[in-house]
Amino acid sequence: MTTQDSLSARPVASAGQSPTLEMVAARAGVSRATVSRVVNASPKVTPEVVELVQSAIAELNYVPNRAARSLASRKTQVIALVVPESTAKVFDDPFFAAVVQGVALHLADTDYTLNLLIASETKSDKTRRYLLGGNVDGALVVSHHSGDHSYTRLGSTLPIVFGGRPINPESAEGHYVDVDNVAGARVATERLVARGCRSIATIAGPQDMPPGIDRLAGWKQALGAAGLDDSLVEFGDYSPADGAAAMRRLLARKVPIDGLFAFSDQLAAGAYSVIREAGLSIPGDIAVVGYDDDRHAGTVDPPLTTVNQAPVAMGAKMAEIVVRLINGEEVETATTMPTRLVLRESA
Repeated sequence: MTTQDSLSARPVASAGQSPTLEMVAARAGVSRATVSRVVNASPKVTPEVVELVQSAIAELNYVPNRAARSLASRKTQVIALVVPESTAKVFDDPFFAAVVQGVALHLADTDYTLNLLIASETKSDKTRRYLLGGNVDGALVVSHHSGDHSYTRLGSTLPIVFGGRPINPESAEGHYVDVDNVAGARVATERLVARGCRSIATIAGPQDMPPGIDRLAGWKQALGAAGLDDSLVEFGDYSPADGAAAMRRLLARKVPIDGLFAFSDQLAAGAYSVIREAGLSIPGDIAVVGYDDDRHAGTVDPPLTTVNQAPVAMGAKMAEIVVRLINGEEVETATTMPTRLVLRESA
């Protein structure tokens, strides 16, 4: 038999038929089990055989059957990203978009597919049933608020990583990636103190989630160290509208304010408009520092001094940890990432 005859005798998928594992095995001249080992990256196959099988896979344009692999390995190759927030907030808030980007970038180099679940805290049972129903290998949960508490007890059943520590980490079952919000807020406030500000207000986030609690603590620490008053506090929900409303309440107190620390750049953007409405300048009358370093920081005038908390890196780290947990690796429960102050014209 000639070489041409030998090649023509090899199995070829007919029109409309997808190449099979058996066809790859026949083309490579190895057993079906060997092809399976190569597809699943087993270390028990020699480099020479791996090359033969991969060549056959390329020639036949073979794509491994995900369903069959899932049945064999009891893995779905799917990771869920759960966001217990309203749909409008998820798609409007740059923080969530950046976290999703980080998760997706890390998972791009793996075999995992990302499922985004926008979950209602009032109907969290539906999401819980999905997560525990064998549909995913692991989950990531990220929220501004306490909306993730329904998922804190899933860690004993499912690899789960939180973006930001749960409100009661000692009672939670899972891992988390957080930024040092206390230090970030303290540095932001110290910037205002260093500029000579002596009446420093804050627009704080809700106190039902650790970032809001920690940033308020950092603001108070910096004021305490400088011997300054810490009574100028109003609260908002991380949106420009809430920032504007909170700034109006602060100015209505009729107490001179020469510095403002806003818990998000969106809150700061809302405060900008009200400060201008009052005939005050930034930073001449009121110096402003925000938190997030999102798109609002660069588009307001003057550009906003703010705290960068690297949400893309945070998302990537969350994805890295959940994959390691799925693979059975030991991982520290808490991972804390640093923040940095980005200086611009507002303070």
